[in-house]
This record gives sequence, C-alpha cells and structure tokens, in this order.
Amino acid sequence: MTGATTLQPRSARPMHAKGENVSDVAMPSSADATIAVSVHGPAGVLDLVVPAAATSLDVAREYAKQAEVPGIPLLQSALGQRLNAALPLADAGVQAGDVLVATSGVHRPRKITMREAAKNAPESPALASMIATVATLFAVLAAWYAGRAQDETVRTAVVGILLACALAGALPVGRHVRQRAAAAPAFAAAAAFAAFYEPGVHLLPAILGAAGISAAVVASIGRALSVHGDEISTVWIVSGLTVFACCALPTLRGWDDRVAWTLLVFLAMMAARFAPSLAIDVPDEALLDLDRLAVTAWSARDSQRGGRRGRIVVAADAMERLVHRASRIVTGASVAILVTVVVASPLLLHSATIDLDRIGARCLVFFAGCSLLLAARSYRHAAARGLLRLAGLGALTALAAHLVVGPGGRLLDTFFYVVVGLGVIALAAAVATGRGWRSVWWSRRAEVAESLCGSFAFAAAVVAAGIFRRLWEMTS
Repeated sequence: MTGATTLQPRSARPMHAKGENVSDVAMPSSADATIAVSVHGPAGVLDLVVPAAATSLDVAREYAKQAEVPGIPLLQSALGQRLNAALPLADAGVQAGDVLVATSGVHRPRKITMREAAKNAPESPALASMIATVATLFAVLAAWYAGRAQDETVRTAVVGILLACALAGALPVGRHVRQRAAAAPAFAAAAAFAAFYEPGVHLLPAILGAAGISAAVVASIGRALSVHGDEISTVWIVSGLTVFACCALPTLRGWDDRVAWTLLVFLAMMAARFAPSLAIDVPDEALLDLDRLAVTAWSARDSQRGGRRGRIVVAADAMERLVHRASRIVTGASVAILVTVVVASPLLLHSATIDLDRIGARCLVFFAGCSLLLAARSYRHAAARGLLRLAGLGALTALAAHLVVGPGGRLLDTFFYVVVGLGVIALAAAVATGRGWRSVWWSRRAEVAESLCGSFAFAAAVVAAGIFRRLWEMTS
C-alpha cells in the first residue's frame, strides 16, 4: 500500500493576522521545512511528506489512519532504535529519504561483542607497525633485565615467553601477518640474548652471534610458512647471518672483540650503498618486449632488424608490486643498518684500549657516520632517508660521548670538539636552509665526499682491527 500525503500536526495551526483560525491542515511554506520518509509496517509501505516539526507520534497516527491499522504503532529507525515521541523528527536525526519502521514492539539492535568488533574492524597497517615496534622495544628491555638478573627462574620464564611470542608471530594465521612476522625475529634474538648473557665483555660477540642466528632461524620459519614471499624476512635472514659470521669468526679464531665490531660498522656503512641496487632488481618475467608481441602468426615469424631498438615496458600492476617490494627492502635494510651502527659503534670505541687502535676506531666511527649521512641524501624514500640519518648521527654521537668522557678526554679537548661540532651543525643548517644540497654543484661535492669517507673508513678499519699494529710489531 503506497501513497503520498502532506501531514501537518494539529498543534501547529496557522493563525490569520487578526487571530482567526484558518485550517487544521496547511502546506509548508518551503521545501526545507518538510521531510520525505518511507514508513514500513504490517500493512505495507507508505510514503509521507511530513513537516520537520512533526513528531514520531504524529507520523504514526497518520500511518494508522492511511493504512487503516487499528491502534497507533510505534516508530523506530531502520537500525531498530526507537524514536522519541516527544522530539521532532529533525531533532531525532531523521533526514529526507530515511526509512522508518512501524511495529507493535521495539526490536533492539543486536549487541556486538568485543571479539566480533575486533574481527570485523578493518586492518590498520600503520597502527600494527607501531604496536610491533613498541613490543620489540619491550622485548629488548625484558631480555636485558633477564640477562642481568641473578634469579634463574626469572630468566627461564622470560626466555620461554619471548620464544613463545617469536614462534606465535612467525605463524601466518590471523590478522596483520606481515607486521607480526617482521617483529618475530626480534623476539627470538632477545630470547637468545637473555639465555646466553653472562657478565664479561669477552663473551659479548658470541652472545650477539647467537642472537643473530636465532633471528635468522625464526625469520626463515616465517618465510617458509608464508604463502607470499616477505622482503622483511629476507632482510632479517641476511642481517642475522651477517652478524653471526662477523661475531663467530673472531670468537672461533681467538681474535680480539674489536675485530667483530669493526666488521659490523664497516659492513653497515657499505650496506647503505648496495641496498638500493638489490631493491630495484626487476625480474625478467615482469618485462614485456613490445616488438616481440605477435598480432598474427605471420608477424611472429617476421625477424627483427638489427638496427631497430626494442621497446620494453613493465605492466602497471607489476610496477606497483615492484615499488612496494623495493620500499619494504630499503626500509628493512635501513632499520638493520641503524641498529647495527648504534650497537657496534660504542662497543668498538670501548674495546679499543691501545692508543693506535683507539685512533683507528675513532676514525672509523667518524668516517662511517659521515658516509651514512651523505648516503642518505641519495635516498628518495623518506623513512629510509630518516633512518640512515639517525644511524649517522648515532655514530657521531657515540664518538662525541667517547671523546668527552672516554680515556684521554680533557677539558680543552672537550671545548675544541664542542666548537667544531657546533660549526659543522651551523654549516649544515645554512646549506639546508639555502637548499644548496639540491644544486648540481653541491651534489657532485657530496658524491666525492661520500667516496672519500668510504675510502678513509676502509683504511681506518685496518687500524681499528689491530692489523696495522700487528704488522708493525712483527716488522719492528
């Protein structure tokens, strides 16, 4: 049953200028003062054009009159919420085109539990990444506390919890699989550190090597179980194996600990230059040779001439996947570089106790930090560029702290270092303010400076590792 009518409540009787009653029903003065609604009830559907000041009781009364329904039904929204009979429709949130339900009883909407709400909520990768990062930091703090705790029960409990979290995060089930798989190797590394940590600097390379191989194993498990290949797991595997090789080789050979820290700082500096080349590698099956696409069988047999240049393009969806893959690789590699440099630089400066080795360690950390800062300018990825800058600043901060409070630090030297540091900061700020880094002249100078810093860092690594001093002692 359908119909159209104009409803005016009896309480709103227009008055003549002299105060005389005109009519019980009047047309609204403007279209904005009316609301067109559809009322669904037991007798069918009724379309009404009602004033905005009408209440749900007025609409229900009109529906009962038009549909010839005994009694006055109750009105509720399409979601099952009962409309207040004392409020006008406009104040109750009813808009033009809404559907109202006339019923004898009120049907409350079904309550949704927290579990169903969490299940139906859309995925938020940014929030999941932030939560995974915070969880990783707490895992590192828990491992540090458990390793230094004297109670074996506490250590065993923390190691078990961290291992359980690592294995649960590597499983490709549930939501936010990519974020959990990226954080799972960090829990495994924290568990290995908490399990094998013992007081004594001489055991630290072996402990970090065990943590690196544990992270690589858990990342390999997550990659094997995952349906799609994960680039962050690949970065974890490469980084864990590299840390294990750099820390296990000096330990097995009986070399000094500074050899491991030297290798880590130098390889982290070099990784900043080679990571983008791995990220932009395009597989051959993603390329399309337009000159070899045959329209007919005869054109496929037509051989190409040698002087013609081939036109090769990449499909749009393949290019999008390539960009996302490269972004994840570069970001993961930058995080690995940041963690390695921040951890290995203070350890290298602390382990260099002989004067000649100390000079080499300071030079290596300085040139590695400058090289990372200069390498960051060639990155177009904002997150990777920021992470590399933090890595360079972390290395220089460790060097500054070692020069101030380390062995041989004097008040005059501290004043000299502070003045030079402030001068470098002022120069960088002046160049950045004038946007000089974007010019061709500054770009060429920065490229030359980056190459020089890499060369000097390689030379300083020989001195920092003690090779130069050992050769000097053998020939003297």
